[in-house]
Amino acid sequence: MAKIKTVLVSQPKPTLVNSPYFDLQKKRKLKIDFVPFIHVKGATLKEIRLQKVDLSKFSSIILTSRYAVDHYFRVCERMRFKVPDSMKYFCQSEAVAFYLQKYVVYRKRKIYVGERSFKELCPIISKHKDENFLLPTTDKLKPEVPELLDSLDIKWKRCVFYKTVISDLTELADVTYDVLVFFSPSGIESLFQNFPEFKQNGTKIAVFGSITRKAVEEKGLNVDIYAPSPEFPSMTMALDNFISKSNKK
Repeated sequence: MAKIKTVLVSQPKPTLVNSPYFDLQKKRKLKIDFVPFIHVKGATLKEIRLQKVDLSKFSSIILTSRYAVDHYFRVCERMRFKVPDSMKYFCQSEAVAFYLQKYVVYRKRKIYVGERSFKELCPIISKHKDENFLLPTTDKLKPEVPELLDSLDIKWKRCVFYKTVISDLTELADVTYDVLVFFSPSGIESLFQNFPEFKQNGTKIAVFGSITRKAVEEKGLNVDIYAPSPEFPSMTMALDNFISKSNKK
């Protein structure tokens, strides 16, 4: 097995100085680059109006990501809609809930938080059947989200407030990496849209999540590193384990 020296992570560079990626880079003496293979673009007001959404009709908001938070408040501002203090926020994770502080006074709002996955948030949502929920999302939403909401017997509406757009990766045309790291099927789509003739050859591919793994395998590629798993719940842990074995030889 060839030694691993370079890693390309298909996401933006972490903003936290104590990111486990930086620790991994130092520990294994790696070169880790961060290049987002996809990026988010806000939907226009015209596109939103075509979805016939009346912001004043909703008493609760379901927020699955920081992007959802940003673009919900962006749309409210553009539409000159003042978010009432009585609005209830149902956040998929603590990270999303904490991010709300950018827009609201946290201690003065009704905020409900799930553990991590959307499925774990659903029991909390189901306890508020009298609410009218708005789900601001990207154009590429996991099918399980609407399926789970439909199963709760609640009143809800999805509205696409932002879109997932494939990035221009021309600058990577003549660059090779020992490991490519992917977190979504959109990242794989971006790889092949930018490089239709891509061949894996000796490149190792790391993926996060079963849906991403399926997208990789459908392209005829091999998955060498996988997370999450009981043994390696994070991508950095899975990478560290694989690289430690590769670089011993």
